[in-house]
Amino acid sequence: MTYREPARTPTHRIRIRKIRAAGLLVVIAAIAAAFGYQSLASSSSRPTPVEALPGTVWPALGQAAVQIGQSQIQAGPNQHRAPIASVAKVMTAYLVLRHHPLRPGQDGPTITLTNADVADTDRRRRQEESVVSITAGEQLTERQALQALLLPSANNIAAVLARWDAGSAERFVARMNATARLLGMTHTRYTDPSGYDDATVSTAADQVRIVGRAMRLAVFASIVATPSATLPIAGTVHNTNTLLGHNGFVGVKTGSTAAAGGCFAFRAIRWIDGKPTTITGVVLGQPGHDQILAGLAAADALVDRIASPVRARHQVRAMPDLQQRTLAPRPGPRSHRSRLPAHTQSP
Repeated sequence: MTYREPARTPTHRIRIRKIRAAGLLVVIAAIAAAFGYQSLASSSSRPTPVEALPGTVWPALGQAAVQIGQSQIQAGPNQHRAPIASVAKVMTAYLVLRHHPLRPGQDGPTITLTNADVADTDRRRRQEESVVSITAGEQLTERQALQALLLPSANNIAAVLARWDAGSAERFVARMNATARLLGMTHTRYTDPSGYDDATVSTAADQVRIVGRAMRLAVFASIVATPSATLPIAGTVHNTNTLLGHNGFVGVKTGSTAAAGGCFAFRAIRWIDGKPTTITGVVLGQPGHDQILAGLAAADALVDRIASPVRARHQVRAMPDLQQRTLAPRPGPRSHRSRLPAHTQSP
């Protein structure tokens, strides 16, 4: 029998290009995670000394912090406890993966959704929270649940994962706070697993710590580098991080509420001093009509100024430069859309 390969249609070619692009992003994420592992293995217990960034680097409003490679965390002005919106989901995903580890390519155990989960989803949708559609009896693998959490930023799935991992949201939140203390996140308090509650507060500098830890997990890094995923009932969901694959960005998580403003935890890989260098950071409290876009734009400009220090030194800030702090990494656990009405959460 003679086999003849069917002619490739334009749609077929487009599909192939999309698959290749998605695969490239996953490879980039794996490289980003590898950078973290290699730096960790080769560094001593002391943080790498780093020259303080010029004050013109930082966003004029809100707060921000970055870690360049495995150097000390550098915090911009105006560090204070503030709502962090869906950036809180980084800690949620981190704990789930610590307690239920996945290897690359592994889907993990299944989670069966209940009538109570559907009722909770309906309640959250009425509150205009960010959710994905589900049905009672639907089964999500651990990987799919994490994709729903991290890509479209589903608050209902944050609650599902919390109960699945710890038995209740309350016990899970206690674990979030215990982990924050172990990571030296002294200005952080979690009150819910999604960040919808404005009482979930932190600083940009504190959040850089958990972002760095989470990006050491290969599965986390690969998920946040994924443009889209397919869920059983919700269908295709898309990553809210529209910087993904542009200007070196390989993740991590957007967030916004009326109280939090535009927030974005990120990692980018840029050439600095002739070598590829990871820039891990967080921007909080970014104002704008489109808060998500404001957070993304602030991070993009911040990374660009860090990678282009000459331009940063000559740029004039719109706001006065306040005191800037440099923070040393603290040891972690050894074992391990438009402006929205109050309380409305965008991804």
